[in-house]
Amino acid sequence: MKQPRELGGNDLVLSHFSLDRHHPIEDRVAAAAAAGFDSIGLYIGHYRQLLDEGFAPEQLRELLDEHNLTLSEIEVLRGWATSAVDTDDYLAMEATAWAMADEFGCRYVQAIGPYDATIEDCGHAFGALCDRAGEHGLVVGLEFLPFTNIYDAADGMRVVEVADRANGGLCVDIWHHTRGTNDLEQIKAIPGDKVMGIQMNDGPNDQQLDDYVQDCLRTRVPPGLGTFDVPGFVGALIDSGANVPWSMEVCNDDVWGEPATAHCTAIATAMRQTLQVARGDR
Repeated sequence: MKQPRELGGNDLVLSHFSLDRHHPIEDRVAAAAAAGFDSIGLYIGHYRQLLDEGFAPEQLRELLDEHNLTLSEIEVLRGWATSAVDTDDYLAMEATAWAMADEFGCRYVQAIGPYDATIEDCGHAFGALCDRAGEHGLVVGLEFLPFTNIYDAADGMRVVEVADRANGGLCVDIWHHTRGTNDLEQIKAIPGDKVMGIQMNDGPNDQQLDDYVQDCLRTRVPPGLGTFDVPGFVGALIDSGANVPWSMEVCNDDVWGEPATAHCTAIATAMRQTLQVARGDR
């Protein structure tokens, strides 16, 4: 079993939000194992719930060991580039993320906007976040989101370049790429060593629900079953030399529920097929 910081481009991670936010942890882990995932991600809020229930960290560690899985990804830090960064709520969120990393050897924490002031100020704040995360062995992936002021990959790279930290880069989610600029040249322009996280899914090119966030959470499908340019996106990342796990974030409330094995197996199988075709073309 690979440890989280040993994972690379041949490995699959079950992102937290492929299942409901508070999907039962026993079924989450069992489904990930049955589908052949190498690791899972967890949302900070769900981990706090497990702490409150007395399940984490000891019983969670036992559950992961039982299924030969690790916990590699932490979601999500918001507020690090705003005035909220010094509030008790934000500091508690960061403290939980660092505790997760220390307990489970996680490799990755995700960060999202918005930011206050200028994008250069955001870069300096991101650098400080990377320094704090680095004390716990983490890399930080900044996810660009069309509903924040870090809109696309170009915005994200401006922040990453100002920060100039070895453990700081982008999270590239094909959903937000496609529903944002849908400019593959922006993905190709990201140096491979600045891709810290990849989130994969598919869906219809056009927004289906009026609310962008709700559309994100309800209408995703496995790679190859939508209309996104999955081959182009995956090929661009492979060609860049990106060598991080492929995290499956296929949020769809039509398939949420117990047991989760069928959904997890479908998205893992689709991604393996996608990678086989992409690598065969190169």
